[in-house]
Amino acid sequence: MTAAAPTEGRRRRRGGAGYTRKEVLVAYGLLAVPLLGTLLFRILPGLGSFWLSFTKWNLITAPEVVGLDNFRRMLDDPLFWKATLNTVYYVGVTVPLVVVVSLAMALLLNRKIRGLGFFRTVYFLPVVSSMVAVAVMWRWMLNPDYGLVNAGLAVLGIDGPSWLGDSTWAMPSIILVSVWREVGFYMIILLAALQGVPRNLLEAAAIDGAGPWQRFWGVTFPMISPSVFLVSIMALINNFQAFDLMYVMTEGGPQNATTNLVVYLYQQGFQYFDIGYGSAIALVLFAMILAVTLVQWRVGERRVVY
Repeated sequence: MTAAAPTEGRRRRRGGAGYTRKEVLVAYGLLAVPLLGTLLFRILPGLGSFWLSFTKWNLITAPEVVGLDNFRRMLDDPLFWKATLNTVYYVGVTVPLVVVVSLAMALLLNRKIRGLGFFRTVYFLPVVSSMVAVAVMWRWMLNPDYGLVNAGLAVLGIDGPSWLGDSTWAMPSIILVSVWREVGFYMIILLAALQGVPRNLLEAAAIDGAGPWQRFWGVTFPMISPSVFLVSIMALINNFQAFDLMYVMTEGGPQNATTNLVVYLYQQGFQYFDIGYGSAIALVLFAMILAVTLVQWRVGERRVVY
């Protein structure tokens, strides 16, 4: 017994950190699968797109290196600037709405009410639904002639607009559909954070005379601020890359009112086969997401309570 113990200790130390070689090999084997997928489907295509942004390529002839011509072209492209403004408008309205509505829903569902499980299921159902199916359903519901939305407004004596056919209403309509679909996912994250707030702190604040609003801002919100920050980061990145709803519901119309940068790069790359210009737009979009995320991260470091 005493002689075998040192041998076993030496054998386990070979793998490092007290693990056997077999355990280390199994761990690296399990990590290799997702890492290989990330390398093949994210890193390498990203590097390829970066190189293509400096070329002119139509998928048929060999790529021709043109340097910064694609980026100079953007400066004189009114549709690029229109798509950029649409992207900023969409993200700037959708992200705050998603965060506020999902937090409000989480606060409501954190209370002890009858049928709580039913409401949680109903609110989460849009998240697990196909994005294309959601877009098709809402496209039918927002139809100006036979859609349910205008039919309901007609009952109230209101003449509903052409939601997706009017450049004024198209983007707000897509924003509302996007918020409706996303809030269930973020609500679950915030609900989990709310349920982790110690009850004794809230009770102590109530005993000290703090009202509901004071308890929320003084106790609840600081403790869930890391989760709120996470939700805002995730919503920001996801909505910068929005494509499905806009393309299925309006294809970027009417009059390019819903053409964001992702829709525009898709049109350039896969409809007009201008892969180089589409890749350049993708690179600019990546830079925008990175810059805004870094700014948001710096602000979060000062505001979030860990």
